[in-house]
Parts: sequence; C-alpha cells; structure tokens
Amino acid sequence: MVLCTLIFAILAIFAIAKIYFKLTTGWCKSQTCLVGRTALITGANTGIGYETALDFAKRGARVILACRNKSKAEEARLKIISETGNENIVVKIVDMASFDSVRAFAKEINETENRLDILVNNAGILNYGDRTSQDGLPLLIQTNHFSGFLLTHLLLELLKKSAPSRIVNVSSLAAGLATKFDVNRIEKHVSDSDDYNNSKLCNIYFTQELAKKLKGTGVTVYSLHPGVIKTDITNNLTGLRKVAFAIMMNTMSKNPEEGAQTTIYCSVAKGIEKWNGELFAECKRIETYKTARDEGVAKKLWEKSERIVKL
Repeated sequence: MVLCTLIFAILAIFAIAKIYFKLTTGWCKSQTCLVGRTALITGANTGIGYETALDFAKRGARVILACRNKSKAEEARLKIISETGNENIVVKIVDMASFDSVRAFAKEINETENRLDILVNNAGILNYGDRTSQDGLPLLIQTNHFSGFLLTHLLLELLKKSAPSRIVNVSSLAAGLATKFDVNRIEKHVSDSDDYNNSKLCNIYFTQELAKKLKGTGVTVYSLHPGVIKTDITNNLTGLRKVAFAIMMNTMSKNPEEGAQTTIYCSVAKGIEKWNGELFAECKRIETYKTARDEGVAKKLWEKSERIVKL
C-alpha cells in the first residue's frame, strides 16, 4: 500500500509539473511579415532549428538552412516547401566543428546573397566528452561557441548592409549552472556537463559584448533560453545522465515547436530593440543569470575567442 501511494504521488507530481510547464510556455504572437527578407539558421534540419525555419518560411522569408548533413537538410527543405508553399528555401552546407568549413560557408553567403536580415546561431551539441575537432579544440565548445562567434563576425558586414537586422544566439538555462567557468581555460575539456554549461554561458557573454560593439549600426543581438526541449541533442547521453534527462524530458520538456517560440520572438517581435544584448525566455526578457554578469569576463572571452578563431 505504501509503495502504491508513493508511486501515485510521484506520478501526480510529474503530471502537475507537465501541466505547469505547458501552461507557462510562451508563444510568439507577432504577425511580422518577412517577405523580401533573408534568414539564416544553423542546425536547421531538426528540432527547434527546423521549427524556426518553418515559421520564417510561413512568413514569406528566403530561408537558408545551414546544416552539416546534406541529405537531412534537403529532406527538411522539401518538408518546409510542402507545408508552406514557399519555394525560396535553400540548403547550404557547413560543419560547425571546422573553422575552414565556417569560413568557406561565410564566403559563399557573402558572394551569393545580397542581404541577410536574421542570423540564428542555433546549432549545438551535447555530451561529446574529450573529442576534439580538426582545429584541436574540444568538439563541444567549438561547435557551441567558437564557430558561431566566427560565423557571426564573417557575416557582420552583410547584416549591417541589411539593417535593421538581428542576430539571435540560442543559449540555455545551463549557463546559470556554469560554476566552473574559467575564461583562461575555456578551450580545455572539463567534463561533459561543465563543457556544455560553459558553452552556453559563452553564448550569453558573446551576446552582451557584441551588442556594445554593434551600437548604432542598426544590428541588434539577443540570447535566449528555449526551455527543456525533447530533441535529438540528447541522443549521445549514457548512464545516469540519460536516466535523469529521460525523467526531465517526460515532465518538463516542450516539443520542438514550443521550444522554438522564443527564438522566433527574438527574431521578429517589434519593439525589443531597447533590450539589445539581453537574455530572453518564454518570449519575454528575463534577468541575466548571476554567472553572466561580469563585464570583464565578457571582454576577456571576446579577446580570447578572436585569437582562437584567428580573426
């Protein structure tokens, strides 16, 4: 009887939590039309990246799906066209684990596109251990921070030319858990969870510093926490982390469409320019995490990132 009561209580808590997170999910209600505008989303063939691209396509934008896997990207492109009737959807290949690939990709975009109104740095990975990239960096921190940092810089002139334009960096609540962040060792592997937390903190610091440098250009930048999303990013998890994430996914997770709402909001909502450089969640501005309030660290991270990507 006691065991049955305990199980019932746990299930009830899970159900209440699920209902709570569903009811508090923010939805982008902006009706902004994107006809005549171009949007680029990294990691756009699946998850919240795909849902973001789908929304932009419905708004009439030219959408560039920046992906590593060509076949999956083409499949996503056809699905978007079928659902929206917008045929102005293109696939461009980029591997965020390679600076050479990022540079080649940016060169192609700058040579073939006459404008870029929205850049969404969405691509991210989780749980890659101490695996390194061809550039000799931990695969996770390069994919989640350094390559986005480099890509944004290489596309800045096109974004300025298209102003008013926006840059949206997909971060995470995990940034608030980055208690072992050391800017002097950011290019070193710590642990799976610490690496991910640190990379998401980098996204916020990058946003803050970039906003200062873009002041007066007509280009604004925002970071965001999309929520706990049930996507492919957790596929590589093992052991207790896999169990923990499974429990979390079944109680607090959003589906990809719900998870994309704050990304969409930061990309299209009118009147948020006054919050340039700020952090968002559930389609509203939130207080920056305590871990991301050191302007000196933001500046040091910027300078170190410039050296690492060789700008």
